[in-house]
Amino acid sequence: MWAFRSRTFTLETNPDRNILLVTIDTLRADAVGSYGGGAATPNLDRLASEGARFESAHAHAVVTLPSHASILSGRYPYEHGIRDNTGYRFDRSQPTVATLLKAVGFTTGAFIGGFPLDRRFGLGVGFDTYDDRLDAVTPTDPGERERRADAVVKAASDWIGRQQGKWLAWVHLYDPHTTYAPPEEWARRYPGSSYLGEVAWTDYALGALFDILEHQPRSTLIIVTSDHGEGLGDHGEATHGVFAYEATLRVPLIIAEARSAAGARSPGRARRGATITASARHVDLLPTILDAAGVQPTSPLSGASLKDVIAKNGGADRPSYFEAMTPAVTRGWAPLRGVVSGREKYIDLPIPELYDLAADPRETTNLASSSRDRARVLFNLLKGFNVAPPSRASAETPETLERLRSLGYIGGGVAAVRERYTEADDPKRLIDLEQMLQRGTEAQRQERFAEAIDIYRSVIARRKDTEDAYRKLALLYWRQGRAEDAIATLELALKNGVTQSEVRIKLGQYLAESGRPGRAIELLAATAGTDPDALTALGNAYILAGRERDALTTFNRLLAVDPSNALAYENIGAAQLRGRDFASAEQSLRRALDLDPNLPGAHTALGVALATTGRRAEAIDAWKRAISLDPMELNALFNITVNLAQAGRRDEARQYGERFIATAPPSMQADVVVIRRLLAG
Repeated sequence: MWAFRSRTFTLETNPDRNILLVTIDTLRADAVGSYGGGAATPNLDRLASEGARFESAHAHAVVTLPSHASILSGRYPYEHGIRDNTGYRFDRSQPTVATLLKAVGFTTGAFIGGFPLDRRFGLGVGFDTYDDRLDAVTPTDPGERERRADAVVKAASDWIGRQQGKWLAWVHLYDPHTTYAPPEEWARRYPGSSYLGEVAWTDYALGALFDILEHQPRSTLIIVTSDHGEGLGDHGEATHGVFAYEATLRVPLIIAEARSAAGARSPGRARRGATITASARHVDLLPTILDAAGVQPTSPLSGASLKDVIAKNGGADRPSYFEAMTPAVTRGWAPLRGVVSGREKYIDLPIPELYDLAADPRETTNLASSSRDRARVLFNLLKGFNVAPPSRASAETPETLERLRSLGYIGGGVAAVRERYTEADDPKRLIDLEQMLQRGTEAQRQERFAEAIDIYRSVIARRKDTEDAYRKLALLYWRQGRAEDAIATLELALKNGVTQSEVRIKLGQYLAESGRPGRAIELLAATAGTDPDALTALGNAYILAGRERDALTTFNRLLAVDPSNALAYENIGAAQLRGRDFASAEQSLRRALDLDPNLPGAHTALGVALATTGRRAEAIDAWKRAISLDPMELNALFNITVNLAQAGRRDEARQYGERFIATAPPSMQADVVVIRRLLAG
């Protein structure tokens, strides 16, 4: 078991120590045992009993990427620029805990448990190792989404065990995030709450990480917090991202120090931790780490070190800015901003809110009308922060959007952020729409398609600018083979003023793939600009129209925007295949796979080029690789079945052919007939 530094915990400056930062995704403070929670968390509880546990610590955002950007950079969301999980990238020129400690001799490693912190979003700056290798949860996942806590801990522990000098390790555990699916033993322990089962399981997994610290030649400063909490139904919010009540804004924060075995105090000597009621913020963590390591920041930070607060077991109030911008930048709802000062909390919305957290910790009584003077004071305090509208988010790649949506995030296109909002735009008035959309998604997942269709239609009737309702409804129609209904749904979205570019792009895709590439080209050509997704859709429409030369021109426009765009090379290869330029197609497809070896479509197209030029065995290998990456890669399933049958490998052909028949949509029924005849022959 790890050994701690002092009898009564204080935080001392020591340039020759390790730093361990643990962030547990979606962990409510009141779920942890030492905070009075219902999960058994002996490892975190012991950490709290030996260190400093902060009762009133707050995040600045209620989704993963913006919150972690604040933790690592020591800046508010409006300063580091990340306002949502989708459409934003961290500016690599900004200093972070990794860049600052690396500059003074620390080896730096990050070990990531969930896709929202994938290196593509920019937080890997300064880390010598950024281990974001994840695991596909099911064979039909759109991509790797998360990695279990024990696997993350093992990766971090192995790395720590190889270090000779002082190190910074950031360990991110994603398990408490929805969907809640703890290992069987922890599911049995918490039959009424899978969420608490996930929390208890995560604590168990952390034990192995804490245990190895006693074998380190240096002491280790440990900081454990979460990026945000979880609604669990409080105020009508099932998960997080819409509101910023304490269920999602208040976070656990524990700071302690573990000594190596050589420096441990004798067994049995009394140790005492501290429970600190003074306020703390995520922006305070970087200054605290730098203070503990004796490192000076290279530029001013928004927070301040907690070293003196720990020493005095108290301190002056630290007003904290917070926001919830996801509904604003994805759906056009009113942006939520607020401030916590002492035990008062003000939320600036069209219907403002004021809470006395000491008397009303569950925020059940809004005092904004009855305590107008206090509301005005806090509103003026909030104006001291930057409350300008967030910058417009950028479009995401379809693959990124699909992964984030699979994790429960809205992940829609980019909504216009307005200067003025009314009470009808207040998230409190719209949370029932979020609940309806979640029920629609669940109904769709359980193949209750008629129910899902009715729900999405009801959402659209209630609020005509809800982009994700149109998108989900159209996709449902499309997968049922109801192309006309899918197209009509997206056309209605445009008519009703939906501004997100993905609606127009999806409409173009559906038009092109349902035999109307000319209409798709007309729709997309005027608005594609430099949007990579729009250019991709336009180029594919040109291919389906038989205009391979225009397609190649369009995909080359895409490469001018993004020279390393693997999908552009994949699509160029597809266009060259259409033009029967097999040598050039093979070259383009191999270039695509050099840039991204995990593109199932590129492997499928490469298989076609190989088979057409007499290399059937290599083609079959390419199709097998495509199917291993995406079991729903239907073109690969069709091609491999045909070619295996022609090669006399009928048992293998049947294996793939039956999978094709079971999954092919109505639009591919002609191909199903071909496969049935082939397998029967």
